[in-house]
Amino acid sequence: MSMNLVTLLYLVASVCFIQALKGLSHPTTSIRGNIFGMTGMAIAVLTTVALIHGQARSLNVDFGTGLAWVLAAVVVGGGLGAFMANKVEMTKMPELVAFMHSMIGLAAVFIGVAAVAEPWAFGITAAPVAALIGAQTPDGAVILDGFVRYAIPAGNRLELFLGAAIGAITFSGSVIAFGKLSGKYKFRLFQGAPVQFSGQHMLNLVLGLLTVALGLVFVFTESWPAFFAMLALAFVMGVLIIIPIGGADMPVVVSMLNSYSGWAAAGIGFSLNNAMLIVAGSLVGSSGAILSYIMCKAMNRSFFNVILGGFGGEAATTGGAAKEQRPVKTGSADDAAFVLGNAETVVIVPGYGLAVARAQHAVKELAAKLTEKGITVKYAIHPVAGRMPGHMNVLLAEAEVPYDQVFEMEDINGEFGQADVAIILGANDVVNPAAHTKGSPIYGMPILEAYKAKTVIVNKRSMAAGYAGLDNELFYMDKTMMVFGDAKKVVEDMGKAIE
Repeated sequence: MSMNLVTLLYLVASVCFIQALKGLSHPTTSIRGNIFGMTGMAIAVLTTVALIHGQARSLNVDFGTGLAWVLAAVVVGGGLGAFMANKVEMTKMPELVAFMHSMIGLAAVFIGVAAVAEPWAFGITAAPVAALIGAQTPDGAVILDGFVRYAIPAGNRLELFLGAAIGAITFSGSVIAFGKLSGKYKFRLFQGAPVQFSGQHMLNLVLGLLTVALGLVFVFTESWPAFFAMLALAFVMGVLIIIPIGGADMPVVVSMLNSYSGWAAAGIGFSLNNAMLIVAGSLVGSSGAILSYIMCKAMNRSFFNVILGGFGGEAATTGGAAKEQRPVKTGSADDAAFVLGNAETVVIVPGYGLAVARAQHAVKELAAKLTEKGITVKYAIHPVAGRMPGHMNVLLAEAEVPYDQVFEMEDINGEFGQADVAIILGANDVVNPAAHTKGSPIYGMPILEAYKAKTVIVNKRSMAAGYAGLDNELFYMDKTMMVFGDAKKVVEDMGKAIE
């Protein structure tokens, strides 16, 4: 395969990836975006295999064995991915995303280590000649274990350092994020509460400087000990960056790690001189960074604190435990159905509790019954509701909720004041009026202003605080009715009562 044809196919794959990102930006085009993404990846993989075949022939290297390993990896990895995607519950999707990010980071580390050990196999240097113990060393080569080894160019060493370091940080950070998102591990680092200690930021700074210093030592000297010491510190850095971040901030962390994984891939792409890997990694890295910035604005946080691992730390130090429980106005599903049936406008606010109960289909049926009665129904989506970016959008799309009923926060907030009923299903922090109170850990965070509705119905399993660990004044308002219970059962009972 000629290089011109390779370049053309990589260009087509790149266009497919760009179209995939464009399609995934809205639920109505998400299926098309996924098709573009899969098509682009298929083109990229097949082209790369053909390219490797051509290089193997030019070097008179056995390609069959290498192809067998590649196919085995594709079958194993693809099979596991298909199995996990088919079995994963929607509530576990954030953990799956964190797991995938960790694998991308680990892959970048493995490729970096392999490229440092055998740069000629990746086209970074010329292939080694025969074993020449005591023979004349060619220019630019050194004798290592009896074999001629050419030095890795400084530019490639810099790219390998950056790609491997970012990959190591992505891997260990994603493992911690996975544990925090799952919420089922007792190990302290995997718990949702931030892990903080005195001098934490100074330690991160020192380790960061040491990581950079060791990386530069490798760049200038090609020292293997420096490279592996740099990797070890990068793994530690990934843990220390994520542990001070509270569980409520995990959606932004997932987005941030997505960006890291892209930059790790791009760095390795430069080392391997693979344009497709550079383009794909850059698209993932830049789109993840942009999404992280958008979500930081949605939570009134500093983007640089996210990058440096300080995100959520300040909130955790100023916040405290949930307030002492106070009396609330409670009602049954029948009571809630009576209120909904007499409304003209209803705004539904989905949250993580809805995802846990898998109540999205029941909610759609309830909304359909309300619509049949001439009641206007809309859905209000907060950018960070759930446990990952777009979590609620995916849930509603799975239930085939009409897209024209789903509104983002900035588009729906102005309508809460005219809404007869706001029904909150499993959401907490994203509707907490404490965001308007100075001194609150979430002060300044834009919220869905459900408290402005004439009547508020809140469905929760209990009065437990949200992921941010804060009490919610909305639950104690006179206009609020608390309906306790599993979201799916409660919503189904509401639908039956409305009939």
